[in-house]
Amino acid sequence: MPDRPRPFSRRAFLKAAAHVLGGLALAGPLAWLYSTRVEAHWLAVERLNLQLPRLPKSFDGFALAQFSDLHFGPFIGPEQVRSAVDATLALRPDAIVITGDFVSQLSNREAEMIVQELSRVSAPDGAFAILGNHDWWTDSAVVAEAVQRAGLTLLRNEHVQLRRGDEILYLAGVDDVWEQKADLPRALAGIADDAPVILLAHEPDFADTAAADGRVLLQLSGHSHGGQVIIPFLGPVALPYLAHKYPLGRRQVGGMQVYTNRGIGMIAPPVRFNCRPEITLFTLHPA
Repeated sequence: MPDRPRPFSRRAFLKAAAHVLGGLALAGPLAWLYSTRVEAHWLAVERLNLQLPRLPKSFDGFALAQFSDLHFGPFIGPEQVRSAVDATLALRPDAIVITGDFVSQLSNREAEMIVQELSRVSAPDGAFAILGNHDWWTDSAVVAEAVQRAGLTLLRNEHVQLRRGDEILYLAGVDDVWEQKADLPRALAGIADDAPVILLAHEPDFADTAAADGRVLLQLSGHSHGGQVIIPFLGPVALPYLAHKYPLGRRQVGGMQVYTNRGIGMIAPPVRFNCRPEITLFTLHPA
């Protein structure tokens, strides 16, 4: 765990969620069971058509699937992740990205779970991943090694080229922002000023930095879990550091779009209300 103070206190989340859970308990056993047993494992597939300026014409219709925040640990085991992988593969995307926080702990074979459950993740143009803050707070070296053993391409301040003939779409990834490991100039080094880039960044509020570089057309993030508990008309009860500005869904930031995935897993308390776990399928089109 980092020595520096964390701007988000889990105590605040627990306190806010406790009020919600208390209300659900008072509402009756069915409401309680729904929030802790049903919605927490009720996977949603969100489908979005995105128009991106400067997207090469040969990438028109390119299908990109995202899931995030698996949080292998006390609340998430192989079965839930296996279901997410199955659902993602059924979409038959051209590429797959996983935007960090693979684990909440490394005390019960979580690294082996990563290898076992994610080794099936594949797509014609590749499967890619970045690390998140919880991966660093446990052991980033162990998590990174497991992710790579699963066959995923781990992007740590670097990029790859996706090709259609002579046309190129760049996919870049920064290391964790909270832990001050993100290096966007390094991740984009060698990419022309007018080239199209999709960026993976675990913490969504990094979008303000990414949007300042005109090459990035789309940032894909996770981290927030959507708040896990969303009060109708009010919003999430609590959000972590670096997920306050763009906590969930699609937003426009200057000339760039950012999308924040609600994630698969949970931190304590293990509950979701009005905030189902999510896989996202983007279909890209030139603007």
